[in-house]
Amino acid sequence: MRLSLLAASVAILLTGCHSNHAIQSSQAKAAVSSQAQVHTEAQKVTELVERYFAESLVLNPLSATFVGVMDYNDRFTAPISAKSLADVAAFEQKYLAQAKRIDGTKLTGQDRLNHEIFLYARQQAVDGLGFPSHLMPFNQMWGVQNFYPMLGSGSSAQPFHTEQDYLNFIKRTDGFAAYMDSAVTAMRDGMQQGIVLPKSLIVKVLPQLLAHIVSQPEDSVFYGPVNMLADNAQLSPEQQARLKADYEQMIMQVIVPAYQRTYDFMLNEYLPAGRDAVGLSALANGKAWYEHMIAVNTTLPLTAEDIHQYGLEEVARIRSEMDKVREQVGFEGDLPAFFTHLKSDPKFFFANEQEVIQAYEQVKADINRRLPALFEVFPKADYEVKAVEAYRAASSAGASYQQPAPDGSRPGIFYINTHDLKSQPNYLVETLSIHEASPGHHFQIAIQQEVEALPDFRKYEFYTVFAEGWALYAESLGKELGLFSDPYMWYGRLSDEQLRAMRLVVDTGLHAKGWSREQAIAFMRENSSMGEADIEAEVERYIAIPGQALSYKVGQRAIRQLREKLADRLEARFDVRKFHTQVLIDGAMPMPVLEAKLNRWAHTL
Repeated sequence: MRLSLLAASVAILLTGCHSNHAIQSSQAKAAVSSQAQVHTEAQKVTELVERYFAESLVLNPLSATFVGVMDYNDRFTAPISAKSLADVAAFEQKYLAQAKRIDGTKLTGQDRLNHEIFLYARQQAVDGLGFPSHLMPFNQMWGVQNFYPMLGSGSSAQPFHTEQDYLNFIKRTDGFAAYMDSAVTAMRDGMQQGIVLPKSLIVKVLPQLLAHIVSQPEDSVFYGPVNMLADNAQLSPEQQARLKADYEQMIMQVIVPAYQRTYDFMLNEYLPAGRDAVGLSALANGKAWYEHMIAVNTTLPLTAEDIHQYGLEEVARIRSEMDKVREQVGFEGDLPAFFTHLKSDPKFFFANEQEVIQAYEQVKADINRRLPALFEVFPKADYEVKAVEAYRAASSAGASYQQPAPDGSRPGIFYINTHDLKSQPNYLVETLSIHEASPGHHFQIAIQQEVEALPDFRKYEFYTVFAEGWALYAESLGKELGLFSDPYMWYGRLSDEQLRAMRLVVDTGLHAKGWSREQAIAFMRENSSMGEADIEAEVERYIAIPGQALSYKVGQRAIRQLREKLADRLEARFDVRKFHTQVLIDGAMPMPVLEAKLNRWAHTL
């Protein structure tokens, strides 16, 4: 495109070459100089984001494994220390300064998007350096204590094919143990500063740690790769025997002691020091910290009060829609009685895990047949439905998604939590499948990874408001796809949207308005048919990761508003399939960047 523009400029100048030659020669030089500057600035952006991504993988070797770069498979994240924190700070500040030196007004197309997204991300990362999140390095929702067993189970991104693969993980595990010890040190520092997890979360972490304190190596999740040895034709019997012995030693002498040390600390020292208050605002500088988390998770200039009020309005609207379903199905009691009916009647629940998985497999095929009506771009990668592993099910969300391998060697995974079947009513099947799989998370994340033109930093960039906003927006497409024809399935859609609306109220209530855990639970109980265990897990999730739950409804609203504005502006020229392509094809980005990008696209139509 730049070469074509330059050629067009030269052609125009040559057209009038017989008059005022000196002025036109000066104009030609100016045009060439201007285009050369565009190229220079574009090259700066390309080189900058490539350097950043390559250097970030050295700092984050676990991320490297997940994006298919296997050079660092024997390394773990550096232990938490003053030096490692300073290294990360210097890294982000260096790249922010370099991004600011690039003149964004001289950029167009993908170069402009690269610069806008990169600059936004680096500024946000630097802004976050002022908050001591390292003092609370994990909780029941996220952290290496749950992540590493998934990685080492033999069914995730870490490869276990060659002898070197196995040796890499053994070495990586030494780094894991060192990190766990550093996490204990950081939490002790947090105890001194009064920055600790709430007690209600600590008690949920303890069983997660205890699950990996085994007396026999074969009882460990980490034994999975050993079970794979017998079917590995690449390894001789001697190699298999040696690796089996090495792995058993790794489990019993490195992994189990690391979990034991952490468990003993959290039970005996950390739990007594845990706080009773659950909101982030209860901590020193907590109000500013929560405001930062709102900015991180929404990318929009919203206040906690704005979000809280929007949530209350949405909760009331959705309750009204639920009441219409109650009337439609002929239920004679009031809405609270209908909620109780939906929570207690056996017809709304699966009998076993196999039924759950089978139901989601069936709806997957149905949805896939309908998608061409609203989409013209589809992911190459497939996804599969799996139950959440037993060791993390008790504290995990009801459903989640794990992206496919970038090279297509591993499909995406739509995880369903079957730990409590009362938390998986059958009327959620359609809406939950849309959200987590297609056309929700699986579409958005897989397509983002597969677009060859995107630089690597954008292929794997994640903005919660974009990803979760898209997934909830995808749910709102259900009726357009011909789904939700059964009133109970429509109730399932409303139930899921009500969950996201309640999150706006509860998250801001907990972290900005001083709500207690019990107050939040009572609000959700009053406004939904969710099971008690599910409500408690949700509230504790919001306590653990402040602001994350805001992204769903805020993102959905932003995407829906953009669609409506463009449809009004373009009228007959608006094509919803092309709109969806434009939202997805450039990957995740902050909402203001998405809006500017879509406006530029609409201008070309």
